[in-house]
Amino acid sequence: MPSRVIRAEADDTTRDRILKAAMLRFSAHSYEDTGLRDLAGDVGVDMAYVHRSFGSKEKLFYEAVKATLQPARVFAADRDELPAALAQEILTGRGANEIRSLDILVRSFSSPDASRVLHRVMSDDFIAPLVAKCEGVGQQRAALVGAFLVGVGILRDVIGAESLQEGEGGTLERLISQVIAGLLDVETAEGEATSGVAAEQPKPQ
Repeated sequence: MPSRVIRAEADDTTRDRILKAAMLRFSAHSYEDTGLRDLAGDVGVDMAYVHRSFGSKEKLFYEAVKATLQPARVFAADRDELPAALAQEILTGRGANEIRSLDILVRSFSSPDASRVLHRVMSDDFIAPLVAKCEGVGQQRAALVGAFLVGVGILRDVIGAESLQEGEGGTLERLISQVIAGLLDVETAEGEATSGVAAEQPKPQ
């Protein structure tokens, strides 16, 4: 098991403990290298209990990624405050007991089985709520916001790009917020769509 721990809560159910163990495992090992037997051993339960609680490793992986993403918290901000909230989210320092979805993604993004789950998480738990939150913003723009945030996160936390190591409240956060705001700007989107249609019209002879 990885040395990092997730703080146990007094009211944690056995299912909660399994999910937390999965978050730890998947943040330290690839999808292929993590088995339900390993997770059962971490929690001290029978493997059949893990299977009954989540159905399959794929479903447990989905729940672990979703639990680290916390879409309900991410999209709690008002629309006008959302760009700043998302920028802050990607720059917030990780606590000792916190695991991010990016920690899991980088371990398993090359796995075909894990990629299907990650696609579902991005579609159902990021793109869909972002589109619902921002009227007039389509899936393409919402996906671009997600791609931008993931890219910044990888360059910052995985590759360690020095220019992206600035913390909250600085120029970097403002720039990230501005990029997101631009992608979510409905007037800009409508203008681009209109320009695209106009560009396709045949010129008069």
